[in-house]
Amino acid sequence: LGLALYAGGLCAAGSASFLYHDYCVIGAGPSGLQAAYFLQQAGRDYVVFERSHAPGSFFALYPRHRKLISINKRYTGKSNSEFNLRHDWNSLLSHNRRLLFQRYSRDFFPDADTMVRYLEDFASQLELRVQYNTAIVHVTLERDGQAWNGHYFLLTDQDRQNYKCSSLLVATGMWVPNVVNFPGSEYVEGYETVSINPEDFAGQTVLILGRGNSAFETAENILGVTNFIHMVSRSRVRLSWATHYVGDLRAINNGLLDTYQLKSLDGLLEGDLEDLAIVKDKKGKLHITLRFYLENRNTSAGIDSITLPQDELDNFATRAPYDRVIRCLGWKFDFSIFNRSLGMMPGKGNKKKYPQIKPSYESRGTRGLFVLGTASHSVDFRKSAGGFIHGFRYTTRAVHRLLENRHHGVPWPSTVHPITQLTNSIIKRVNEASGLYQMFSVLADIVLLRENATAFEYLEEYPVGVLAELETQTGRKAPNGLFVIIMEYGRNFSGADKDVFYYNRAVGEAQHAWQSNFLHPVIYYYKRLPTEGEMRLQPPDWPLPRPDAVHHIVEDFLTDWTAPNAHILPLRRFLENCLSTDLRNFFAESCFLFAFTRQKLPPSCQLGYVGMQGLLGSQGLRRRAVEAGLLEDYTLTDFSGDRTPDSRAGSQDQLLRDEAIPVHPLQHLVNAKDE
Repeated sequence: LGLALYAGGLCAAGSASFLYHDYCVIGAGPSGLQAAYFLQQAGRDYVVFERSHAPGSFFALYPRHRKLISINKRYTGKSNSEFNLRHDWNSLLSHNRRLLFQRYSRDFFPDADTMVRYLEDFASQLELRVQYNTAIVHVTLERDGQAWNGHYFLLTDQDRQNYKCSSLLVATGMWVPNVVNFPGSEYVEGYETVSINPEDFAGQTVLILGRGNSAFETAENILGVTNFIHMVSRSRVRLSWATHYVGDLRAINNGLLDTYQLKSLDGLLEGDLEDLAIVKDKKGKLHITLRFYLENRNTSAGIDSITLPQDELDNFATRAPYDRVIRCLGWKFDFSIFNRSLGMMPGKGNKKKYPQIKPSYESRGTRGLFVLGTASHSVDFRKSAGGFIHGFRYTTRAVHRLLENRHHGVPWPSTVHPITQLTNSIIKRVNEASGLYQMFSVLADIVLLRENATAFEYLEEYPVGVLAELETQTGRKAPNGLFVIIMEYGRNFSGADKDVFYYNRAVGEAQHAWQSNFLHPVIYYYKRLPTEGEMRLQPPDWPLPRPDAVHHIVEDFLTDWTAPNAHILPLRRFLENCLSTDLRNFFAESCFLFAFTRQKLPPSCQLGYVGMQGLLGSQGLRRRAVEAGLLEDYTLTDFSGDRTPDSRAGSQDQLLRDEAIPVHPLQHLVNAKDE
């Protein structure tokens, strides 16, 4: 009985020691700090757990050779801060203009230590609530009908301190090395521990396992001191300029391709690493063979008793022995801290290194658990920039907006404009918006039409994967149709085997805009919100279901979509066809004429002329309009002859020419009727 009472007391004390927060963020890397910023700006109860003594601990070690491949373009020729973020791949979003990465480094490819310093300043200057030296070692669920999501998240750290949260944001990144086990893999050195001193490789022959940026980064570092370097991977090399995916091989690291293609001993090979085996001889040299050669063999008898591929094929590519073999296979998500009750499962195929999540970045297994940052890249893997700072800073903001609507009743931010501003609003966003530009095919601007298409509501950077759930996810209604504005590359332009430098690769004429190859804006029109079923049945390689109408704005060499004839005019006519209206702006005289000749006035006349709004005339404006043929010159009206104009006609002419007195359209009708 005494033991039972003691155990019960421990349980009670344990349950009472839970520290509660509405939001718990695991990881103080870039995505964790970005989430913390938005939570703090909204005044929410949150905490960020970081296992290290400082934020951004991943960048304290990686990349090993300290050169980032995220560009830091300090000059664009523009002063628009939103536009400049299109070419700033390192800054996080905040209101503090001093926390732009360009103020920390002048290098186009910055040093990783600079990123560590930047993240430290971001956390400290914005006074984000980060709890350092706290490693979360276990996460489980506690069912509770009173909780936001029907359960609480229970977290335990390395000191057995317990925490309870209503929502969990996982921003741990990808830090567990990918390891392939095969016979002899114990002789392989890992990217995370291999020497970065080139002199340690002088006069050696090296085999690198992997074909990504970490593999080529390692090769680039020792290229000038080795006998030769061979690189083996299951897939062929993918160049980022061909795939338009920033995670593929970047030019800054591809020196080995030069030495390979220019016959300078180095080379690339394709093969399944799981089929390989490594045998070490008496001199310490490493020989590559195939796994099936070792089956039913007594490897302890020495290398002389083992059949090597060159014994049967004397020109076997990797017949030369190697001094070192280095594994550079990237990283994967750490699933070990999550209890099975959370249903955190790895993806399938080439996404198995990521956790399974929905297009809303919420776990497929547990409501209220969101994955942020690099670990959320399964949503747009090999398609967009969601695995990198310049991409997930926007997806993190999108997740925050979804949470604000779900838990606090704060609708997705929007602005309302008269329909006459639709063309201008779209042109403005496609020319400066950074979120659309970086997260192409993933985030989109949404235009919700009001009744009779007299006005519209504009929502920025919404995840298109959950377009069918727009009303519930944003708190906005879409009963009258909508436009979706998104950025896309050409359907058949990107790929590892594509020649992206072929002649006539660019499209310059508006009538061929749908054939544009480079990144360009695409506008989808839907008469109603697409359904879940339509989203699942969307065409392959399409970001959205088939629309009622679609318009491509022709690609532009300067990414400046402001040309009146090539860009703006075709867009306006597309919008007019969808809305069955005229979006042009008219002078008062034209509106007056339309009042007699049309059953429906253009919106600009309804909102301006009929509503006694718009610009007041001036003598200079009138003179320019007459010179351009837009208005008649009433000063030349000939009133000579047998008929003398009466006082009413003179008053009407005076009103038409007056620069300060607006004329109500009903007054025109009265005067016309009297005459």
